[in-house]
Amino acid sequence: MERMQRDGEVDHVEQPGPLTEKEKVRIQDSWAKVFQSCDDAGVAILVRFFVNFPSSKQFFKDFKHMEEPEEMQQSVQLRKHAHRVMTALNTLVESLNNADRVASVLKSVGRAHALKHNVDPKYFKILSGVILEVLGEAFTEIITAEVASAWTKLLANMCCGIAAVYKEAGWTEL
Repeated sequence: MERMQRDGEVDHVEQPGPLTEKEKVRIQDSWAKVFQSCDDAGVAILVRFFVNFPSSKQFFKDFKHMEEPEEMQQSVQLRKHAHRVMTALNTLVESLNNADRVASVLKSVGRAHALKHNVDPKYFKILSGVILEVLGEAFTEIITAEVASAWTKLLANMCCGIAAVYKEAGWTEL
């Protein structure tokens, strides 16, 4: 059964303020540890995403038919996509002090998903929640309340940035 989110929770993301220097440091320090096992973390994130939100699989022809988490974990295509997701996150984290680079990453990701893959932008917010959930469970000693708060703000900014790209690309239902 598809997990449900509260009304309005998926469809609307409040634009948070910019990250503080402390928040940037918390994100980058925690990411340095997470990124050491980025491929496994990425697979865990996508498997949780697809298991809890099976409608999200419709956009992936190579593994949309997979039901079992074990099968998903072994999928070469899923592992490749997980690596791309984690690489994009890595670029975002490494570029926190470079607004132009962050905008470029969000534009690239947003345009590809809006125009090429036709992915509903609500899935970025859902995926953001899954990222926080999985990292919080897998890296309990690293993802403290303060670190999770910083990540929440970063991912909300990411979702808002991607939503803006969707609007530029002509999407009217956000």
